[in-house]
Amino acid sequence: MTYYRPIAMTDRARPDGALPLAGGWCWFDRAEVLERDRPPRLIAASDLPAEVLARLTAPRPGLHGLTWDAPRIMGIVNATPDSFSDGGTYDPVAQARIVAEDADMLDIGGESTRPGAETVAADEEIRRTRPVIAALQGLCPISVDTRKAAVAEVSGAAMVNDVSAMIYDPAMAETVARTGASICLMHAQGVPETMQNDPRYGDVLLDVYDHLAERIAVAEAAGIPRARIVVDPGIGFGKTMAHNLALIRGLSLFHGLGCAILLGVSRKGFIGRIGGAMVPRDRMPGSVAVALAGVAQGAQLLRVHDVWATRQALSLWMASTGGME
Repeated sequence: MTYYRPIAMTDRARPDGALPLAGGWCWFDRAEVLERDRPPRLIAASDLPAEVLARLTAPRPGLHGLTWDAPRIMGIVNATPDSFSDGGTYDPVAQARIVAEDADMLDIGGESTRPGAETVAADEEIRRTRPVIAALQGLCPISVDTRKAAVAEVSGAAMVNDVSAMIYDPAMAETVARTGASICLMHAQGVPETMQNDPRYGDVLLDVYDHLAERIAVAEAAGIPRARIVVDPGIGFGKTMAHNLALIRGLSLFHGLGCAILLGVSRKGFIGRIGGAMVPRDRMPGSVAVALAGVAQGAQLLRVHDVWATRQALSLWMASTGGME
């Protein structure tokens, strides 16, 4: 199989023949051709197959009132007592109201999926998330971070953020299709309890791409249109630091799936190891830096803890690259 990674650019001086990437703020005039048994090579965008070119350049349909012509921010709200980031020290509704001031979307989670976390029963997850989501309706679009169809069914959320890409609970596909919600399909190798024990890949970038393509096909077969699907390469979910960095460097490959891309790197462990910040709350600068690296490759949705800091950095980045014009 042949894969095509557009070389995303943001320079204001676009050459003749440059094409918009996913209808957003980046452009490309070259692509990297990737195959499992051959070294990478560069080709002109004009030499790409017509169907590939169409998928790479087409604007992504908006979701829940959000358009993807500029990067959007998803604020993380943990309704858990054991979050790796804040340890359940905040009232989730009060936290969410603050976060919503600068976020485009809120992601409410009632089950920690940090490495080593244990599964939470569906009824307990519902007890944690449903009142929070109900109290926040009308602030901005809301996503529920869950692997369980029963939780998604009664959540009232516009989007389901499923870290298992509907593998943990096969009923999720039918539930999302029936309720009309959108879904974020994330790649993870293994389950939170054991995913970081010994993750291995043949080629992490291509393996994750293939997995997400397969899960998109499952979603479409269940009646979920591609226009309601967001993809997430799953940074930190069954990946070593080297795997995470390879995915971030090659992130623009995932535009070939024809969906908006969510990047969730906020306060992840590899940021602490590289940046010398062992305490998660001290990883804001590194988290923002990696988020902007994703935006430079056209990632449309950033899932973050530090919403205000990310908003400020994103505003400056977009202004300095001409993305606001």
